[in-house]
Formats: sequence, C-alpha cells, structure tokens
Amino acid sequence: MTLIFSCFGGYMANHSLVLDNNTSVSTVTVAEQPLVIGQEFADVETCRRTLKDIAIAMHFDLRIVKSDRSRFIAKCSKEGCPWRVHVAKCPGVPTFTVRTLHGEHTCEGVQNLHHQQASVGWVARSVEARIRDNPQYKPREILQDIRDQHGVAVSYMQAWRGKERSMAALHGTFEEGYRLLPAYCEQIRKTNPGSIASVVATGQENCFQRLFISYRASIYGFINACRPLLELDRAHLKGKYLGTLLCAAAVDADDALFPLAIAVVDSESDENWMWFMSELRKLLGVNTDNMPRLTILSERQRGLVEAVETHFPTASHGFCLRSVSENFRDTFKNTKLVNIFWNAVYALTAAEFESKITEMMEISQDVISWFQQFPPYLWAVAYFDGVRYGHFTLGVTELLYNWALECHELPVVQMMEHIRQQMVSWFNDRQDMGMRWTSILVPSAEKRILEAIADAHCYQVLRANEVEFEIVSTERTNIVDIRSRECSCRRWQLYGLPCAHAAAALISCGHNAHMFAEPCFTVQSYRMTYSQMINPIPDKSQWRDLGEGAEGGGGARFDIIICPPKTRRPPGRPKKKVIRVENFKRPKRVVQCGRCHMLGHSQKKCTMPI
Repeated sequence: MTLIFSCFGGYMANHSLVLDNNTSVSTVTVAEQPLVIGQEFADVETCRRTLKDIAIAMHFDLRIVKSDRSRFIAKCSKEGCPWRVHVAKCPGVPTFTVRTLHGEHTCEGVQNLHHQQASVGWVARSVEARIRDNPQYKPREILQDIRDQHGVAVSYMQAWRGKERSMAALHGTFEEGYRLLPAYCEQIRKTNPGSIASVVATGQENCFQRLFISYRASIYGFINACRPLLELDRAHLKGKYLGTLLCAAAVDADDALFPLAIAVVDSESDENWMWFMSELRKLLGVNTDNMPRLTILSERQRGLVEAVETHFPTASHGFCLRSVSENFRDTFKNTKLVNIFWNAVYALTAAEFESKITEMMEISQDVISWFQQFPPYLWAVAYFDGVRYGHFTLGVTELLYNWALECHELPVVQMMEHIRQQMVSWFNDRQDMGMRWTSILVPSAEKRILEAIADAHCYQVLRANEVEFEIVSTERTNIVDIRSRECSCRRWQLYGLPCAHAAAALISCGHNAHMFAEPCFTVQSYRMTYSQMINPIPDKSQWRDLGEGAEGGGGARFDIIICPPKTRRPPGRPKKKVIRVENFKRPKRVVQCGRCHMLGHSQKKCTMPI
C-alpha cells in the first residue's frame, strides 16, 4: 500500500501509523504552523532541527543533499519520492527562508519504530523540559516516553547520552562545576557575610579534594538558640566523579533538623574526617566556651572517633542507636532478646539497666562479649554522660541520602545550590510558622508537658523544704529538686522537660511547669533560630572572571583552575554487594515455639497438647 501525505496541511496530528508487526503507533502534533514557501528560520541549525522534527513526526527518512552557510537542501530518502525542500539564506540578514518545497510523499515512509533522525541531540532536546523539572528522569523512562509520544524507538545508550547532554546544557558539565568552585565560594562570602566557604585542591594538577560551606544564618541559629546537640554522618555520591557528602546538623526546638555545615570531599577517609571536624571547631570558635557541654551523635565510623576526640575533647560522643541495634539483631537473631535490648536502651537508671542485662544473659551468655565491643556508656541512656534530649537515631542520615539521591547527577556547584535553596525554603517556612505560635513552648514540647501534667494528678506530693519534694506512687517514690531541676527518675535531666513527678511538685507549690523547661524548647528560641536569612546567590554569569587572580577560600587562587578529582565512576553496571566471609560464620537462627516456648521447632509443628 502506498501512502500519500502532504506538509501543506500541517503535521498530521493524532494519526496512527500501522507497522509491519501490526503495532499501532500514535503520533502527536509537532508544530502549529505548516511548512510553507517563504517560512523563515533564525539560522540554519534551527532549520535542520525543524525538518528533523517533521521527518520524525511524519515517519519518513530525511536525506540531506546540501548543507552549508548559505543553503540547506533535503529530500526524502526513498528513491522516487518527490518530497524535497530547499532553504536558502536571505541576503543581508542571518535568517533562512524556504525557497522551494515539494510537500507530497508517494513512499510508504518508515515502517518500523527506528528512525535515523532520532539522534542523541534530538533526544536531548525532546527531554530537556522534563529533565529541568526532574533531574532523576531515568533513561529507561526517557526511551519509553519517546516511544509513546513520538512513535520512535531509541536505545538505552541513546537515552542515557541524550539525558547527559541535556543535563550539561541545563546545568553545565561536571568539569565546569569544579572550575567554578572558587568563584562560588567567593559569592557565598560576599552575599552572606560571616559565612564560611572554602575549597581545597591538591597535587600539581589542582584536583578537587574538599569543599566546606556553612552559612552565617546557621551558625547564628545554632550558637544562640539550638540545643547543644550535633548529628554527624555522610552519604556517598554516585555522580560522574563520585565523592562523599558530609554534614553536621543540629536539632531545633521543635525537633526538626537544622543543617549547620556541609562538605563535599573526594572520598571518605580519616584525613577528611579530621579536616571536617577541624573546620567545624573553627566555625564554633570561642563560642563553645559559653555553650553547655556538646553532645555529638554518629555511627562512630573509622576516623570520626579520633577526629572528635582531637577537636572536641570535652564533648560526649555517642552511638546512633540504629547502627547499634542492627548489629545486635544481626548478631543474635532473637526477637525476644532484641526487645529486652531496647528496654535496656531506654532504661533511665543503672538499676533498671542491670536488671535487663540479667534477663538477656539468661537467654544468651554471648551478650557479655557483645557489650565489650559496644560499651553501654556509648549508647545506653543510663550510662551515657551526654544529653541526647530523646534523640537516639540520626535524622541527618535520611536527609543526606535524600540530597545524594536528588543531586548526584548535578555538578558540584548545582548540588550545593540545590541544598542552599532547600535551606532557604526551610528558613522561610519555619520563620513564618514560629511567628504564628502564641504559646510559651513549641508544639512538640507543649504536648509532652501537658502529658506530664495529666499524669501528675496520680501522685501524692510530700514537701521536704522549699525546693525538695517527695513524690509517692504505688510503684516507687521519687525525689524532685526544682532548684537544680532534677528528679531521681532522671527523665527531667535527660530530656530537658519536667517529668510527671516534677510537674506534680511544681503544681503543688503554684508554679507553672512550662516555665521550667529548658530555654531551647521555647518559642522565643525557635524564632531566634530562624531569625537570620540565607541570602540568594547571583547567577553564575555575574560572577567574577576566573582569570582575575583573586584569592579564593582555603588558599585557592582564581587564576588556578580546579580540576575534577582522580576518583571516577567506573563504566557499566555497579557491582553487586559482596557477601563477607564472616557472615557465613554466624550461628544459624534457632527457632523458638510460640506456644510451648521450647527451642528447635515452630508453633505449627508443636506436639505439646493444647
């Protein structure tokens, strides 16, 4: 069958082409205006792109007969088909005009999904708008959408390269991102005075090694209003040149994360952790002398423990309970033992903790050797000498992995801009929210205080003197000192908010329990946390020329071009996770019956009479 169609009637919107394999492919309108004689194009490249779009939309192959600075001639590649177009440059102006056009086809067109004009460049232009809104647009999604929208099949590699080219057009190349870092750091210091932004290069080739950024708004908010608690963690980047994202985050009055400092390093190493903690110490400076004792929470990975001990020797450095509990669970593989372990974690006193340890030892004596590997003073509430304020796991871990997932395909400057813009949004939203609150304490603290007041009515209060009270219940007796803000249950000291015993004592003598919460939980502190703003960074077209020779942060000069790091993502699919040999040495899980509680069989196979 021979198809006859014309360019003069427009681009055949919403028609279907039946292929040899009986597959129906829907096409869409490419342009609102038809191709006509006298039509003008801004330049020859625009002409090429337009005709390529026409050929793909109408499913015919385009063969270029002539293409130079003054003319562009193309025809249908099928022998005998009269379709032909001649575009020539207009005299005295840069535009090109359609001079002659034979718009009818007598050929069958392309009878399969593959099209010669569907090049990598065409793929890049087709997906540019989508990638601008969604940098995580996957190559597999690209090839599927192109097939659905244009009736064209492209390979996975074409889709991948098209996305890479489109990303480079929108955000610049990875190499340009490293080259712009000194100018970017200068812009941060210039637009946000008091901020710290430095970049470090290494070797004769000036390869990127480290980038450290902390905004003055974050520094001010942490030192003046946040509780003295820092979470440290890292996330590995999966971009072209890999790298690792480090972050130190505090927690605001309403338990939301408050990023203090962000760094990008070429790899996670002991040296880079030592450098990051030294920069963090410089950032806080003498202000730490006026702050309460700092509590640092992390997974205590290699290199970080030594770095904290070197630069924050007085800080309490505790484990993230997620990593500790996962290790305990994987080691013993016993649900009952894990439940008792968590009860031991939350135990407020040494006596409560020891009773739980005794229960665990009755099940397995191996817990003793495990405790030698993970000493309780690093994770148990009863023995940890810092104040966690109820934070047992790292919220910064999820934040970092989200940033790494959202930004790993962006150049380093664009990645840091994405993080800055998210922080700006947080500051604006939380500042507005804080101004709407009318209570003394933030909502999360207000809720806990009201719960403590409700529970306080169950206790009998005996007053020993002006500041000491004896709180009697059916379970036990607790001593409360409202001057030192302490309770023998230790909950007031550990969480920073009056417990139910303290609330009972305060109510009995006419005090408002809300007034005895730590200052970091007040709405006033919350407003102060977000009182400073992170100012915008001008577009890179307005930055200082790299050749002016100005000094950049960290000793980098603007006349020295920073190159990408030596580390680079290897080609091909990433290797699967290697199973360690020691995993095979773990004892097999022992099944415990849920009915008779005997070991060695399940409830379904239990032979004991009901």
